Amino acid sequence: MKPGFFVREALRSIGRNAIPSFAAMASVLVTVLVLGVFIPVVQATTGAANEVRGRVLVDVYLQKDATQADIDRVRDRIQSVETAGKVEFVSKAQAYQREKARNPEAYQLLGKNPLPDTFRVTPKKPDDVLKLRDALAPAGVSGGRTPIDESIESVKSSKDESTKILTATRVVKLAMGALAILLVIASVLLISNTIRLSLFSRRREVEVMKLVGATDSFIRWPFVIEGVVLGALGGVLAVLLLAVGKIALVDPLAEDFALIAAPRTIQFGVLAVLLLGASVLVSAAGSGLSLRRFLRV
Repeated sequence: MKPGFFVREALRSIGRNAIPSFAAMASVLVTVLVLGVFIPVVQATTGAANEVRGRVLVDVYLQKDATQADIDRVRDRIQSVETAGKVEFVSKAQAYQREKARNPEAYQLLGKNPLPDTFRVTPKKPDDVLKLRDALAPAGVSGGRTPIDESIESVKSSKDESTKILTATRVVKLAMGALAILLVIASVLLISNTIRLSLFSRRREVEVMKLVGATDSFIRWPFVIEGVVLGALGGVLAVLLLAVGKIALVDPLAEDFALIAAPRTIQFGVLAVLLLGASVLVSAAGSGLSLRRFLRV
């Protein structure tokens, strides 16, 4: 049998069952539209969370009389720690200039530089910030901490602040991941049930075709193609609506609001291709799975 026959049958079936077909297309349209908005939002939120997590640091303060040899030795010891990532050295002069710029009146009264040389250490993984602090200043039996080098005065990690940041960003990621999974499951069920409703209205036709000897694949292909057509139509309409929204709303606002322009998200062309592919695949799979029960005559 030529493919054109199945395409014609699918298109004729869509025309004869306009209401169920429209419901299936509308389901795909709404699902793809929501996904098209949801994916960039998730990416922007995750990117912001990762940026915040990247600011978690461990500060290593050196003794006031530390020499250049001491600084080099401490740097080597810090870099040898497994959880240590980027190591930035801030001299006492640099620290003084930064703080003086922030509060010039207060630092003019001091007369001298009270700030120590400091190493600002970024952990390889934000979750390892407390492990990094413990490696640079292990806790003793009495509860105090002893730095790994005598030239280190103290090691601080802002434990409470770091814990809050890590907890907040972890909750955001888990919540967004859970919402994405629920949305995908709901979309598959909605499309499958809508197409099943369309198939149910033609159950007698399927039964007659089975009784006259039609094979399962012969019966299934027009329905699968119908699902593909409806999915493609719904996906195209959703992408067009997203494009209109992007041009009419997002792009003009991005010129005036840095918060909208800042997040790095998927390019619209790539997003459109992914959404069209997903709408077609999910619709075809939903129609194929929904048809299985009606082929058991």
